[in-house]
Amino acid sequence: MELPFVYSPRYEASLPPAHRFPMGKFSRLYHYLLNHGVARPQQFWEPERAGWEWLTLVHAPRYVADFCAGILSAQEFRRIGLPWSPALVERTCTAVGGTILTARLALSHGLACNTCGGTHHAFADFGSGFCIFNDLAVSARVLLAEGQVRRVLVVDLDVHQGDGTAWIFADEPGVFTFSMHCEQNFPGRKQRSDLDVPLPVGLDDDAYLRVLNEHLPGLIETVRPDLVLYDAGVDPHRSDKLGKLALTDRGLFERDRAVLGLCLKRGIPVAAVIGGGYDNDLDALVARHALLHRAAAEVYHRA
Repeated sequence: MELPFVYSPRYEASLPPAHRFPMGKFSRLYHYLLNHGVARPQQFWEPERAGWEWLTLVHAPRYVADFCAGILSAQEFRRIGLPWSPALVERTCTAVGGTILTARLALSHGLACNTCGGTHHAFADFGSGFCIFNDLAVSARVLLAEGQVRRVLVVDLDVHQGDGTAWIFADEPGVFTFSMHCEQNFPGRKQRSDLDVPLPVGLDDDAYLRVLNEHLPGLIETVRPDLVLYDAGVDPHRSDKLGKLALTDRGLFERDRAVLGLCLKRGIPVAAVIGGGYDNDLDALVARHALLHRAAAEVYHRA
């Protein structure tokens, strides 16, 4: 079997230039993976749009309905940080569907990577920090509800704490949340994950990888998940606008290879999403996100 990747042209939304920095990178990432020989067209799967039944496994029906209709309050939209449009609804629902598909493919192939996803600041009844619906949470709930898995481990290595995910699963025995993030960074008010590892500003590659290795192997052994959902945000990079850590490309690649390799070695399916990344140079940012897919291709072919 070939390593599966998930992508849809609908991941892109039409936004005003002032709000475009989180967007526009998904199609570039898709073409980057093809042009650099990381993936072939046959390896890409296109997701369906997440609908009401899936979204409301996590999110309040009122919130889902009001966002999709564009009638959230001005304050709610300010908290999200993105202007509403029908295209944004399409992108948001398709991205959630993409992570669900990625999780399903991970269960059948052992490993799968989305070219989007990681909206971990979305809570059950409000969005925050460019996150509207929590794709990690919805994916876990869908598979749990279907009986596909009994225990899910969320490994969140975005530079920001996965506060929405932590809150959603605070009393959920079937999901264990692990967040390793910069302590002095957004969100100002942290939630309580099952395991939080706050990191000091300026932490570099070697120190970061040591901390990760101190926690992840034992955590996987203790939790014994049926599936790992891996948020591989690249905002710990030293050049990231919103990061505050000091990882290099090498550090990010070694991080991703360590997480994915450990899961495959233990026989645990792992579904990876790209998470956050913020840089005015979109080409540099896309190359950074592609490190996840490069690492995935390497460990998958070795397995």
